[in-house]
Amino acid sequence: MSKPRRNGSATTANHRGRPDLCIVGGAGRVGLPLALTFAGRGRRVVIYDINAKALEVIRRGTVPFMEAGAEALLQRVLAEQRLSFTTNPADSAGVEAHIVIIGTPIDEFFNPKHRDLARAVDPLVPFLTARQLVVLRSTVYPGTTEWLDRHFRSAGVRPSVAFCPERVVEGRVIEELQTLPQIVSGVTPEAEDRAARLFSCIAPHVVRLRPMEAEFAKLFCNSYRYIQFAATNQFYMIANSAGLDYYRILQGMQQDYPRLRDLPRAGFSAGPCLLKDTMQLTAFYDNEFSLGYTAMLINEGLPLYVVQQLARVQDLTTKTVGLLGMAFKADIDDPRASLSYKLKRVLEMRAKRVLTADPYVRDPELAPVKRVIAESDLLILCAPHRLYRSLNLRGKPVIDIWNFFGRGGRVPGDAAPAKAARAPRRRARVRA
Repeated sequence: MSKPRRNGSATTANHRGRPDLCIVGGAGRVGLPLALTFAGRGRRVVIYDINAKALEVIRRGTVPFMEAGAEALLQRVLAEQRLSFTTNPADSAGVEAHIVIIGTPIDEFFNPKHRDLARAVDPLVPFLTARQLVVLRSTVYPGTTEWLDRHFRSAGVRPSVAFCPERVVEGRVIEELQTLPQIVSGVTPEAEDRAARLFSCIAPHVVRLRPMEAEFAKLFCNSYRYIQFAATNQFYMIANSAGLDYYRILQGMQQDYPRLRDLPRAGFSAGPCLLKDTMQLTAFYDNEFSLGYTAMLINEGLPLYVVQQLARVQDLTTKTVGLLGMAFKADIDDPRASLSYKLKRVLEMRAKRVLTADPYVRDPELAPVKRVIAESDLLILCAPHRLYRSLNLRGKPVIDIWNFFGRGGRVPGDAAPAKAARAPRRRARVRA
């Protein structure tokens, strides 16, 4: 690979020709896997991001977060000179297509915050023409794509504007980009066609919708998943409060009964998307999306329920509680909006001491997992990372709302000693 050059505020690596795709905000968990996937399919991609430090890490061949297959793909496309990096919006001039990825532009009340989107795209305006395509990729409040088109026109530029939402699972983005259908929409038929051609390069097929239909499709997808998790979490709490093993019931419900095979296990449901997108729908629908609001109360209330149940049978003021897994879900390194941290804050007000561990999350307050197990009076499994299956829990009581340490769908009492985790037909009530 040719030596990178520095040009003012930009850090670039030479391509074999002009880039044909610019990923705006491409150094993050959504943008980088997308850039790598396009580059892996032969596109010449430039990542434009204001985070120069992250770009430098990536340019050296390191992916700064967990993503299956990303590092090997990054090193390959760097060697093939199909990926470059810049902090200078001028380097996007003449690039055929731009995909804009920023954090969901909403305020603390989940209403649209268009000025955040404007701040992301305005540096590009001097370099945009009617021959270029701008694709909005971030999850947005309904109507935002049309707003972006008007915003460009008011600035005197008329690129083709499209909305093509991502619907992939964090940690498996590269795989799912190439195996799941891609929804595409455009403000004009030309924009829709151009977006369809662009994503046909990586997706098995595309699904065409109008812009607001596509915006709702993304929000409905995440809200439905959030409601599913709320249903199983509510069932868990009902069964648990009755002194019953929820997973024994769940196994009985699902056995040879395909209508319930998509009912997930109970567990903490959080992260940067599900709650936020559900609440965006609530805000859009004048706070009358009661199903979504109820799902929020259930999912956000599960950590409180666990603490309340524990406090009934334990004097928490005398106990050290160890939390295993601080990421928002299993087998990733992302702690954003993790309910593990909500549980930690609640326990810090009730317990003698709280210790936390996670093999992937970067947090200076985390302790080695062996120390957490050794020094804790009881443990709570917050994120069921697969490598925890080999842990020696030293017979400590474990609260396991996931049934992670169970066998065949049957789990012991949630606060039963870990050595009993393989015993069948035990109650699932939260107790010591």
